[in-house]
Amino acid sequence: MALRSYLFVPGDRPERFEKALASAAHQVVIDLEDAVNPDAKVAAREGLSAWLGDALPKAHRSRVVVRVNAFGTPWHEDDVSMLRTAGLTNVMVPKAENASELADIAVRCGAEVTLIALIESVTGIVQMRNIANEKAVSRLAFGSFDYCVDAGVDGTDRELDYVRSQFVIESRYANLPPPVDGVTLSVDDAALISEDVAAGRRFGFGGKLCIHPKQVDLVNRGFAPSDADRAWAERVLAKLAENPRGAIAVDGKLVDKPIVDRAKRIVADI
Repeated sequence: MALRSYLFVPGDRPERFEKALASAAHQVVIDLEDAVNPDAKVAAREGLSAWLGDALPKAHRSRVVVRVNAFGTPWHEDDVSMLRTAGLTNVMVPKAENASELADIAVRCGAEVTLIALIESVTGIVQMRNIANEKAVSRLAFGSFDYCVDAGVDGTDRELDYVRSQFVIESRYANLPPPVDGVTLSVDDAALISEDVAAGRRFGFGGKLCIHPKQVDLVNRGFAPSDADRAWAERVLAKLAENPRGAIAVDGKLVDKPIVDRAKRIVADI
């Protein structure tokens, strides 16, 4: 299944963990980093460790991602050690800027770990190709607001077109899934959320970070192929099956290999 929605939950709010898992979010990201104040980080980690060991339903284990504190912070090593002990293999690494640091995290997490590299700085953008090609990295995600602060960019619309294209290009070049777009700060403005989702999809993103359950359904629907897309793709493949070696046309348009490949991707995107 394509993973489209990544719902953040503060790591020091265990009462919200089950509620997040009850949502339609494809991945629930329990956040030990930005969502937790420094003086609460140790307690949050300990509480999460207990929940992972005793309360997380086995059926939902693959849906849980933990965003650890960044490499080099006072909490990072203990976060990673806790996850290895808990046997959790989905890890989001914030402030990703260096492939060797990601490789080090992967070694400490264990052989089965998959890392989501959250790139949110100019250095991370410059190092993106190396990051994307680190073997433990399973996907790139865009920390758009942190990037804007670091780069001195005032705006998250056309101002980020070049950077968004880099995410898509480097993900494809490294044979990773389409990248995950940054958050939309509005929770109640459905039109704005849908507009941001549509823009991300046009660029080639395949999912989005969410900060509230209200955003999840809009993200899931917006990144999924529409009924019209699926119907078109099925017509293309049906026509191809009828004439596998000759030229074909669908809806009055010639169909060549790139069009067939697109149709196959749509049909496979469940």
